[in-house]
Amino acid sequence: MSEEIDTVLAAVGPRLRALRRQRGATLAAVSAETGISESTLSRLESGQRRPNLELLLPLSRAYDVPLDDLVGAPRTGDPRVHLHPVHRYGMTFVPLTRRPGGMHAYKMLIPAGGPAEPTPQTHSGYEWLYVLNGTLRLVVGDRDLTLPPGEAAEFDTTEPHWLGSADGRAVELVILFGLQGERVHVRSRDGDQP
Repeated sequence: MSEEIDTVLAAVGPRLRALRRQRGATLAAVSAETGISESTLSRLESGQRRPNLELLLPLSRAYDVPLDDLVGAPRTGDPRVHLHPVHRYGMTFVPLTRRPGGMHAYKMLIPAGGPAEPTPQTHSGYEWLYVLNGTLRLVVGDRDLTLPPGEAAEFDTTEPHWLGSADGRAVELVILFGLQGERVHVRSRDGDQP
């Protein structure tokens, strides 16, 4: 194997250890999530075990980072960001961030269509949203709100919630989401916190 490949593979262990520590995870927790034994994880992190796809793919999913970031793959010559939309619940989510953990930003598109019956869902996290275009119907708990363009809302996603079009037209919004309950910190114009 070439010296360049050996150098790249040698850097994987410290990168894995740093990701795990950054998240405050133990080897036992990562082992439970990935199915990789603690001893194998420890040997990977210390460089005593060569990384392979069978080990790196589950770790990439567990740490929510692209495989390229785990191995430190060089960037290609194309500087464009290639966003990969996700389609769920009849809506389109375009990820605007790629960082592991912390806050994630999405552009969300709700297509035009007839009025939908709210089906509130819950999940871990905290969400802040801002309506760009269209009129959003937001149901959070027992509150049923209508938000025109330029309005924002924030809520704990463990509370039953639903987003849809208020008038059957398409809605476009930006969402900041923290899986661990991270919240957006808004400052007033003079720089002081509200």
